[in-house]
Amino acid sequence: MTLPILPTSVVGSYSMPGWLERLKTEYFARRISRHDLEEIHDNAVKAAIKDQEAAGVDVITDGEMRRDNMMDYFLERLAGVQIDRSSKKFYYDFYNSSVEGKLPMVPLGLATDFRFLKSFTEREAKFCVTGPHALTKRIHNEFYPSEEALATDLARALNLELKELVKAGARIIQIDEPYYSGFPDDLDWAVKVLNTLVEGVDAKMVVHICYGNRYGKPSWEGSYRYLFPRILDAKVHQLTLEFARRGGEDLDLFREFKPPFELGVGVIDVKTQAVETPDMVADRVRKALEFVPAERVTVLPDCGCFHLPRDIAFAKLSAMVEGTRLVRKELGC
Repeated sequence: MTLPILPTSVVGSYSMPGWLERLKTEYFARRISRHDLEEIHDNAVKAAIKDQEAAGVDVITDGEMRRDNMMDYFLERLAGVQIDRSSKKFYYDFYNSSVEGKLPMVPLGLATDFRFLKSFTEREAKFCVTGPHALTKRIHNEFYPSEEALATDLARALNLELKELVKAGARIIQIDEPYYSGFPDDLDWAVKVLNTLVEGVDAKMVVHICYGNRYGKPSWEGSYRYLFPRILDAKVHQLTLEFARRGGEDLDLFREFKPPFELGVGVIDVKTQAVETPDMVADRVRKALEFVPAERVTVLPDCGCFHLPRDIAFAKLSAMVEGTRLVRKELGC
């Protein structure tokens, strides 16, 4: 893939429009059909793609417009996961879900959504998948002897899906694992499960680890130090971490441990509606370059833009792109 130095991207989600929130909830109230909802999703994805392009983002996603939250999009497609559909009234609610037997190893059918994304952009595209550790935290386990055992089978099933995405043309796949920060004692087995997930997947593998973004607020606080040195065993190509909201102190971990990964550096705080200036972004990128060389850095928001108003999300992405361009110019690129 041909990308500029310091490529810009989004973490995954773009702004969820209020009208789409209402129409999704109308679907759960059985006032619109699944066919109509899918048509609405198609149009929302097209709009998210074009906003990212207009902002100048290099690597784009479908904005995750088809997803109510980061769990249900996957759980309702995983064979063997039992969903209580009556448990969801508002689109952003989580389904109550459970596993009562061994999970079948079959793909989820997400490649169709990736192909839709690629058909409406000529830019590099990224597809994001919620990781097995996070999914395990939302499933009531009535069969497996441990969370690790359930997560391992989830990883095996998702591994088939990642390979289907590669066949559909995906060259960058991001794994979202925010619950690492809430359950750091799980990390020994969580990294093993992550490696099961990415085994044999011929794509650039990114893992995004944040401190939560439920309703635009962090779920946990702390330092990324808990990740090290165990995360060094992860067989991925890039770690994407949040630094804008939390500050850049944890960047020193990349000097201390010298991880083999690229760094996806969060430079946009998605938990505030205050729009960063390009100079603020440039300063944050320069700070990251004190610890990781430019050819190994991608520039992103801290997390998804899901909870930001659309005009704010667009302004933040535009500032991110312009600030990154300032640093590229300084580097002679």
